[in-house]
This record gives sequence, C-alpha cells and structure tokens, in this order.
Amino acid sequence: MMSSKNWRVAAQAPRDHHLQFPHLRPLLVQILYNRGVTEPDRVDAFLYPKPDRRNPFALHGMNEAVTRIRRALRAGDRIAVYGDFDADGVTATALLVETLRALGADVQPYIPDRHTEGYGLKKEAITVLARAGVDLVITVDCGIRAWEQIVHAGRLGLDVIVTDHHSLGRQMPPAVAVINPWREAASSSSNEHWSDGLSGVGVAHQLARALLLSNRQSPVSDREVLLQADHLLDLVALGTVADVVPLLGENRALVRRGLQRINAMERVGIRALCQKAGLKPSNVDAGTIGYVLGPRLNAAGRIAHGRSAYRLLMTDDADEAADLANLLNTLNRQRQEVTRAAQEKARWMVSEVVDSACLLFAAAPDFPAGIAGLVAGRLTDEFYRPSVVVSMGETLSRGSARSIVEFDIGEALEQCDDLLVRYGGHAAAGGFTVANDHLDPLAQRLSQIAADQLAGKELMPTLSVDAEVDLSSMSWDLCSELARLEPCGCGNDRPLFLSRSARVCHHRAVGRESRHLKLKLSDGTAAWDAIAFRQGEWAGRLPEVVDLVYYLEVNEWNGRRRLQLNVQDIRPATSGPTAVA
Repeated sequence: MMSSKNWRVAAQAPRDHHLQFPHLRPLLVQILYNRGVTEPDRVDAFLYPKPDRRNPFALHGMNEAVTRIRRALRAGDRIAVYGDFDADGVTATALLVETLRALGADVQPYIPDRHTEGYGLKKEAITVLARAGVDLVITVDCGIRAWEQIVHAGRLGLDVIVTDHHSLGRQMPPAVAVINPWREAASSSSNEHWSDGLSGVGVAHQLARALLLSNRQSPVSDREVLLQADHLLDLVALGTVADVVPLLGENRALVRRGLQRINAMERVGIRALCQKAGLKPSNVDAGTIGYVLGPRLNAAGRIAHGRSAYRLLMTDDADEAADLANLLNTLNRQRQEVTRAAQEKARWMVSEVVDSACLLFAAAPDFPAGIAGLVAGRLTDEFYRPSVVVSMGETLSRGSARSIVEFDIGEALEQCDDLLVRYGGHAAAGGFTVANDHLDPLAQRLSQIAADQLAGKELMPTLSVDAEVDLSSMSWDLCSELARLEPCGCGNDRPLFLSRSARVCHHRAVGRESRHLKLKLSDGTAAWDAIAFRQGEWAGRLPEVVDLVYYLEVNEWNGRRRLQLNVQDIRPATSGPTAVA
C-alpha cells in the first residue's frame, strides 16, 4: 500500500540567513523561512505579535457607520444586530450587542434559523424587525450581497449598516454604510494591512473599537480604549479560528491575545463549555477551538438554532451556562451521528464517478442543510476533489461546496450566477440556494468548469514538509520553541517534519471502526508514541521500517503529559528522492 499524498520538503535556508538569528534555534529559523518570514523585523513581529494600533476609521464606511450609530444612541433608536448562525456570526453578534449595550443602546440580536430562513439578510426578517419598532439594522458576517433586502428595508423606514468579510458582489448594497476589508483590498489606493482576511467577528471588533474611540472622554487615552476592547477578544478568537480564516497578520495578534482571555475563563459561558468538554484552564489553543469548542458552537445552528450558542456567550448565570453547555454538547453528538450517516450516503452516490470526475456533486432530500458543508468537506478530504453537497427542498435547494487549492469554487459559483437564487463564498468554500429546475444544469456547469480548469493536473494533496530531521531531535525543548509559532491554523500550519527509517515497534488499530492507528516508533535511541488518524487501514500491513511525515504535539491523559507524533502520512522506508520546494 502506497502513500496517497505528495511530500514536498522545503529548500534549506542559506547559511548566511541563519547567521542573522543566532538567538533562535536553527530549526525555528528554517520554519519561519519556509513561511516567507525572513526579515529580522518581520521575525520579531511574528514571534511577538503586538496589539492592533491601526485606526479603525481608516476602513471604508466606518465614519458613516459610527455617525449613524451615535445618532441612534442619542435618539434612543431601537437597533437590531443581524448575525449568522455559525460560530463566526454568533460571536460577532454577541460582541456587537455587548458593546452597544455598554454604550447604552436599545439593542436586540437577530440570528436567523438555518432550516427555515437560511443564510443572510431576508426580507421577511426585515419586515418582522420593522414591525417590532427597529430603526437601525447592523449586519455582522453577512449582508454584502443583500441589495434587494436592503432596498426593502429602506421602503419600511429602516436604515442598514453592513459589516461583512465575504467577497464583494458586483455592486455595493445601498446601505447607510458598508464595512468590508475587501473594499480596501480592491482599492488601488488602499493600505495593504486591511486585506489580511479578517473574519466576520474581526470586522465587528473593528466597529466596536471605533465606537469606543468615538465615545471616549478626554483625557482617556487610546491605550485605555484598547483595554476596554480587550475583554471582547475571547469572542474574536473563537469566531476567527472557527471560521478558518488565515492566522496571519492582525488575525494572529487578535487570536493570540484572545486565547489568553479564553484560558483565563472569565466569561461564564466559555468556562462552562470548556468544563463540559473536559478542557482545563491554560490548555486551550487554536487547535482546541477548531476541533472542540468551535464544533459545539456551530452545532446549535446546524441541528437546532444558533441562538443557544449566542445565549451561552452572553449569560452571566452559571446555572444557565451549564445547561446551555450541556445542550450544545448533546447537539454536537447528534451532529456527529447525522454527519456520519450523510457522509456514507454521499460517498456511495459519488463512488461510481470518483475516479473520473473533476468535481463531486451529491444532492438528496435527506441531506440536512446544516451539515451539507461538513459532508462536502469530508468528500474533498477523502478524494481530493472539489465537492458539492445539496439539501433538496420542495422547490428550492441549498448547497454547500468545499474545494482544493487548484480550484476556486467561489469564482466557479460566480460563473453560475444566472442559475442561482443567491450564493456567496471564497476560493475554498461556498454556499448557494438554487431552484430545483436548475439543479441538474448547475451540476453540469460546475463539472464542466472544473474539468476545464483541472485538465492535465495531477489531483493529489501535498504535504509541505518544513524539514527532514532525525526522530531523536524531537524533545520538550523543541516543543517549547515551536510553541512560539502559535496560534497555528489556516495560513500558519503546524510545522511538519519528515523522519526516515523509523522502526515500528508496535502498532494497532483504534477508534470507531478501527479507523485510526496507534504506533510505537523508534530510531534506535528513543521510542516515541504516535497516532495516525484515519489511517487504520495500515493495521496488519505496516512494514517494519517506515518513513513518516508528522507534527509534534503534547498528549495529556489521566494527568500525564507526553510528547506524541501526530502522523500525517506513512510510507514504506525508502532511500529514494523527496521533492524539494
């Protein structure tokens, strides 16, 4: 059995480059070099990210937004913060509601129901808000393409401020203000530092900072205003990591500081959620958000209603927080079971074409809309093809797409504009609503676009290896050095290492359906525990000596902390060449 992934080992940094950093471990310098972090000032900024000193008023639309909100505060206007049902949208809603309430606003949240309303600003919801006496709607994590809905709001006498981070439509919606970092990225005169992939909650945080700055009373300093906004950073970290935006630039600094607040567990709801998930203070990192906390927050909107996650983040009552944390934990288990069943069906549906198709497309009435994106992501992970999974309704269907680095699914959806009721997304992921009459033409067009763009390309995932090392170089000291690269995640992956000719002392399949592999490896001087997720098929067939690509992690179990290799791929040992970047 052979590896199904390419291994590409980065070229070694020149010796002269290493000499610039005598105070850093050479392997750390190499990892930074691989990420393009080469200048001394950039290395310092990466290893020691500082608080945001940018002026939020430099963002297009910020002055207009703050002016309108200040007018609402003076007049006692009723404000609605209109969010999304995922972790990014829920944290953004909580952040802005908390800020506005602190400023004395009459404000209420509105989080749509994924199952009955779907994503984004809706005319029906705007009508409901207008009847409730709302004067101003502020969107978070949505609204950038809601032209008709905002026109409808204007007819009902509502002003709308849009804050969003999704890709721009062909024209700006006719809102009082539109705040979206992509406006700066698209402007030839813009400052590059605003195009660093802020999440929806990251954009909401900039609005909160601007409001706090505008509210300050002399002689309050900028630093004191910054400290006022710091208590919101736990929400920023949760939403930013869960939305899988790049952990670089400003996002990196925000998440790093936000993790400090999460680990302090001062917010009652976060403390309850961590306790329910078995997480201890100081043990939460970006990976924990991505794999433990984020899925629980998302489960509310996927299975039931996102307002449960919102209430958890906003409550000050420990008993209510415990009940809500228990609910989210239960919903997450349900989500796992539903996802597993839908994945098996989707896998069966595409099995006959998977060897020849450039894009996988599965549509069925019993695919719940809340987990379509998860199923599409798992198809993409398994088969390395852009994948679309559609939940079919009576007349309209909702789909989610996940893609590979070679194919921009957001651009592909743009090319299907005439077939779609609404859509949005970016290069790696997208979502849409389509009339059932257009479902087959959509599948055909997306498949043709993928076939044209991917023709002649070898579609195989690539592991970008930071360095080839001996197993004996793995140590607690190195682990501490690598911790300086945190938070790791999208855009700043955990460093990967390649070690050759490791002897397999022991291995066994573990987990549900024996899907994972537990190993004991040795290089002749030391033995290492290792885990290889979703590689249980090696059980009983693993050679005695292997090459492996892995990252180093700490495994804590029953109060004991041990270093562990998290194996990403295995091959029979070979002295053959490895591709070099």
